[in-house]
Amino acid sequence: MLSSEQKKQNAYQYCMAIAQNHYENFPVASKLLNKQLRFPVSAVYAFARSADDFADEGDLSKEQRLSLLDEYNNELNAIEQQLTRWSANTAANQQQAFFHDSKNIIFIALADVIHQFKIPVNLFYDLLKAFKQDVITTRYANFNDLLAYCQLSANPVGRILLYLNNSVSEENLTCSDAICTGLQLINFYQDIAQDIDENDRLYLPLDEMKQLAVTENDIKAHLNNNQTQALIKQQLLRTQSLYQSGMPLCFNLSGRFALEISMIYMGGKLILDKLEANTKTIYLRPRLTRFDKLKLIWQGLFLKYYLSTH
Repeated sequence: MLSSEQKKQNAYQYCMAIAQNHYENFPVASKLLNKQLRFPVSAVYAFARSADDFADEGDLSKEQRLSLLDEYNNELNAIEQQLTRWSANTAANQQQAFFHDSKNIIFIALADVIHQFKIPVNLFYDLLKAFKQDVITTRYANFNDLLAYCQLSANPVGRILLYLNNSVSEENLTCSDAICTGLQLINFYQDIAQDIDENDRLYLPLDEMKQLAVTENDIKAHLNNNQTQALIKQQLLRTQSLYQSGMPLCFNLSGRFALEISMIYMGGKLILDKLEANTKTIYLRPRLTRFDKLKLIWQGLFLKYYLSTH
């Protein structure tokens, strides 16, 4: 029979395998990430990746998708309850390390991460709420509704990374939220055609569409006229301001994690700049060339140097 420590190591290896196969949307495999954080980050990623797949992948019904996400919610409940009992039992704390067993190996690793880094479990609940929203909500009445979605789908990821890096402060959390919400909005605007074509999802505020005489059918038909271009310009201008407000986070952090965040920030800024430069082709997803990627590395390094000296 495997010991608790062996089960934990097996769980982390399992999560890392998931991360290495699907790392494009999360800084798991980055060589910039501190080595000691790669396994914890992989556990968070494996949780988010698998839950996201429940919401989006395959031919499951809405009921089946929501049921799978409910099972994840139950797993989090079990971790939260066990942590409460464990913390209350001082004698047990001194005798043995915290270990959460589960039939789902991802939650063995995730529970260890939550305990080690004292990450609020509500951040993981919020991610599950966002995945459930992906299943049942395809339209947003106004920009505030979109922001509320970003607070569930994007902001928890940045906050979790701050906890993993022991960099939590009110200012850092606020800046992280601005960057993560900005990145989520940028992702919406570069995937307008894909979202409407593949999943019948529209991440544009319906009230602003109405004001500019843009209809859902216009978006479905990939209509590219003055009205649709004005709509996207309006979204990008607002996102630019929000995104830039998060830049001080790059200055507040230190070491390799700071460089990682600077690179992520500059990557989002580069995509946003490309979107703003190409509003006449609003349905075309911007692509990063090899030169763009080299520029991204240079800008990330320069940004970190500049902020550290001013």
